[in-house]
Amino acid sequence: MTGTGTQTPPGATGAAAPGSFVLGVDSGGSGLRVALGTVDAPRALGTTVCGEPVRTGPEGIDADHLLEQLLPAARHLLEQQGARPGSGIAAVAIGAAGMATLGGQLRAELPGALERALGVRLLALAADAVTAYAGAVGQRPGAVVAAGTGLIALGTDLTDWHRADGWGHLLGDSGGGAWIGRAGLDAAMRAYDGRRGGSAALLARLEAAFGAAPELPGLLYPRTDRPAVLASFAPEVAACAAHDPVAAGILREAAGHIAAAAAAVCPEKGTAGEPCEVALTGGLFRMGDPLLVPLREELSRQVPQARAVPGSGDPLTGALSIARASADGDLRLPRHPTLLCVRGDGPAHRPPSGTDRT
Repeated sequence: MTGTGTQTPPGATGAAAPGSFVLGVDSGGSGLRVALGTVDAPRALGTTVCGEPVRTGPEGIDADHLLEQLLPAARHLLEQQGARPGSGIAAVAIGAAGMATLGGQLRAELPGALERALGVRLLALAADAVTAYAGAVGQRPGAVVAAGTGLIALGTDLTDWHRADGWGHLLGDSGGGAWIGRAGLDAAMRAYDGRRGGSAALLARLEAAFGAAPELPGLLYPRTDRPAVLASFAPEVAACAAHDPVAAGILREAAGHIAAAAAAVCPEKGTAGEPCEVALTGGLFRMGDPLLVPLREELSRQVPQARAVPGSGDPLTGALSIARASADGDLRLPRHPTLLCVRGDGPAHRPPSGTDRT
């Protein structure tokens, strides 16, 4: 991998040798995923999944619990490639949900722990939105909207990071799955009460999914996974949109919120003055045309300088690409104390170079 217009920082030791191993890690609500690759190969050599999500405690994301899963997985992947148990890894990149606000323990403990266990001297710790960006856009100016149960937008001009939303279902995540599901359930309850803005079609879907409408508060409010339960109703809204104007209106409003988040973070220009890319990634966009048609209209209206594209890679792909670029001295994404922190020796070890607008 070669850089364009980049320089090796003072004190750098040079790029890692061809064939050197790199490790990408994605830690999220569904568990820990690990990919092994090399500096000079575009694809992963192997991947593995640790099904247990990393715990979060009073001090944030639990570093010991992450290591309990990561170290055996890394050694297993190395053994699959015939590497000696003590084979060093040139760089590791870990993307984690909650890294920006809950990653203090990881930033404090993982550099030393991974050096002792695997000989890692270069470690990038990133928010999952950053690895989603790297997987979807790469190392070009642009923006990514990652939408599933929640929603967050992240953009960069390769100088600073800019973030919009991602504040959770009570304070934001506007246009995400939980937002759409809640709006759909609200319309269903309005129909049950006989209030304006109700949808008989969504009420029928509510009763099929949850039972009698008056019982829904007792089913929903005690749940600790309320955002996921709300988001489970979003596909029902999409299924009604073709024949129900209330459901279609909910998706149009969601599209407006999604485009507004993209507009808040998208740079004015892409590479060489070309339109910048806005990548759409995450399970929400599998809804298809009921959401994507109004979303394309809103993006064209609110972000005219951008070109909407499907995400070309997921956060695990992005983590592996950050590890590879770090080892090769070609990491162009801006450093940030909590969004993308690089620790250790090597060509990518530079101090943070910008701030975001959070």
